[in-house]
Amino acid sequence: MDSRSYIVLLSGGLDSVVNLYMSSKEGVVSRALTFNYGQRSAKQEITAAEYFCTQLNIKHQVIDLPWLGEITKTALVNTSKDLPQIENLDDISESRKSASAVWVPNRNGVFLNIAACFAEALNVEFVIPGFNQEEASTFPDNSPAFIEAVTGAFRLSTLSQVKVACFTSGFDKAKMVKKAKELGINFSKLWSCYQNGEVPCGECESCKRSKRAFLKNKIPWPWNN
Repeated sequence: MDSRSYIVLLSGGLDSVVNLYMSSKEGVVSRALTFNYGQRSAKQEITAAEYFCTQLNIKHQVIDLPWLGEITKTALVNTSKDLPQIENLDDISESRKSASAVWVPNRNGVFLNIAACFAEALNVEFVIPGFNQEEASTFPDNSPAFIEAVTGAFRLSTLSQVKVACFTSGFDKAKMVKKAKELGINFSKLWSCYQNGEVPCGECESCKRSKRAFLKNKIPWPWNN
């Protein structure tokens, strides 16, 4: 990355917070954006994002997208549906079924386009999402191919030719936890859970991937469940 000015997509979870910290080390984060589209965990995500932005003295902005929640029928938003349960995180068919059950229509496409508006308006070259290699196999909008495709579109849709990049697109979750430890990130303030309880549920796919990553690094799960 040649430029040192970034807009960061910040959900408050492990992946996006690691990218926030890495961006702040590389240069200037002009804005961190958190999206509220009616997801179950919106309140906790916003709280986590605000905490980390305060730690780094980064301007934080919440973008409300009520219409996206209204058209989303899956369990990530629709609380009348049960969140998927996954037993084997390495079973690709099971993971794909889980991904389908929490899919939000074109979510990352929408987020990146909004972030590109901020980047162009604020004269920022890079938009930074929190993607990772582990989930890219079942969420194609986490993949390097997606980053390349969106950057190609931005060459035509932005006069400043905003680029999408990600510090962790080659990381699995275990490497993400290792990097977070190196960066001094407060694990107990992260929120990667699909639910909105007092503490992460420990049972949804996102929590299970996080738990496994902590275990691989011989770090206790911060929430005791």
